[in-house]
Amino acid sequence: MGSQADRYKSGVLPYAKMGYWEPDYTPKDTDVIALFRITPQDGVDPIEAAAAVAGESSTATWTVVWTDRLTACELYRAKAYRVDPVPSTPGQFFAYIAYDLDLFEEGSIANLTASIIGNVFGFKPLKALRLEDMRIPVAYLKTFQGPATGIVVERERLDKFGRPLLGATTKPKLGLSGKNYGRVVYEALKGGLDFVKDDENINSQPFMHWRDRFLFCMEAVNKASAATGEVKGHYLNVTAGTMEDMYERADFAKDLGSAIIMIDLVIGYTAIQSMAKWARRNDMILHLHRAGHGTYTRQKTHGVSFRVIAKWMRMAGVDHIHAGTVVGKLEGDPNVIAGIYSVCRDSFTHQNPQQGVFFDQDWASLRKMMPVASGGIHAGQMHQLIHYLGEDVVLQFGGGTIGHPMGIQAGAQANRVALEAMIKARNEGKDIWNEGPQILAQAAKTCSPLAAALQTWKDVTFEYTSTDTADFVPTPSAS
Repeated sequence: MGSQADRYKSGVLPYAKMGYWEPDYTPKDTDVIALFRITPQDGVDPIEAAAAVAGESSTATWTVVWTDRLTACELYRAKAYRVDPVPSTPGQFFAYIAYDLDLFEEGSIANLTASIIGNVFGFKPLKALRLEDMRIPVAYLKTFQGPATGIVVERERLDKFGRPLLGATTKPKLGLSGKNYGRVVYEALKGGLDFVKDDENINSQPFMHWRDRFLFCMEAVNKASAATGEVKGHYLNVTAGTMEDMYERADFAKDLGSAIIMIDLVIGYTAIQSMAKWARRNDMILHLHRAGHGTYTRQKTHGVSFRVIAKWMRMAGVDHIHAGTVVGKLEGDPNVIAGIYSVCRDSFTHQNPQQGVFFDQDWASLRKMMPVASGGIHAGQMHQLIHYLGEDVVLQFGGGTIGHPMGIQAGAQANRVALEAMIKARNEGKDIWNEGPQILAQAAKTCSPLAAALQTWKDVTFEYTSTDTADFVPTPSAS
């Protein structure tokens, strides 16, 4: 880096010479580590680009400032310490950057993100920048609450074990009156679903005030529970324009006896953490709809990977998060989805570049977060869903329940029978991946709603190339 006189001479220095590039640095156990995909402008050295990202996401500005010397600047500078070319992708590089723990406020996703993604994504020397993964040290994780309820306690409250949970989103998601909305909820729960949910944009509109919806939905939940003898729930969306309004709606949901409420990602990180703390205090399951995430998670070269969003949301304290389906209508490469589900459900997530997981992550006993699969799935895909996603997941069949030709209750019954037939076959040791269609066909012989579902949606698939795929693919070895 040269002499102190040279380093602090007025003027402009390359970021690498200001101390933001340290190839010999060994990250400490307490460092926050970020992996960025950087695409430098033509003629910009990738090491200088990595150093610039480190600088602009920590202490640097565009010119030398002598006030650095009033701080422990060597400690507070983020340090780019490794730059690797992205496999088979010329012009793109993976930059590893370490941040000292002192740079972050304890227990604050807002502060963490203000540093890591706050200013640097508009930096002109870069064509594009994407945050691919982060390693959060145990020392920092321990300052966060984590999921308000967690998978284990949620299953105990619901008294449902050994299978995925079943849900559906009320359709149409906008326009129904409160009474008709409640009728949809009742029919779906009575037919065999565990949950029904509000969608992301149903809040309190002229056609249905939030209080009316809550009343009719909880009436439906209670009647369905009485009729079936099972614990049921409806995700009551408390998203609103102010925190005061959200707390009012959440309190009303609690007063009505709801087991679960819902919020949208678009309310912001501080509001999400506030609602998570409310949910922990009030023994409430907290569902997060990832509304808006595709604007910055879907493109492979610029934005934030959903793996990282999932880590932040587990820290922030939500219990459910929409995390992809693989086989549905929304973005979902199998490897990428597997990595996201690991982040949600592991006690210790192991490094797995094939799934986009670049670091080991000890979750320090933070409760596990239930992934939710929704968007274009139906009963005929049950074997694929269980194969890819496992059993600690909520499978949400919205159109695949409410669009059933025999009615909503029949649609729910079809999904429940398909699920239980597939879980029974799996537990008996059958190869559900290869035998799945035959297992479903056999179950459909004694369940006309399932037979109708299989006939209606038998040819429905969403076979498109994913835009967000893993960069590391195993190479078969010669035998």
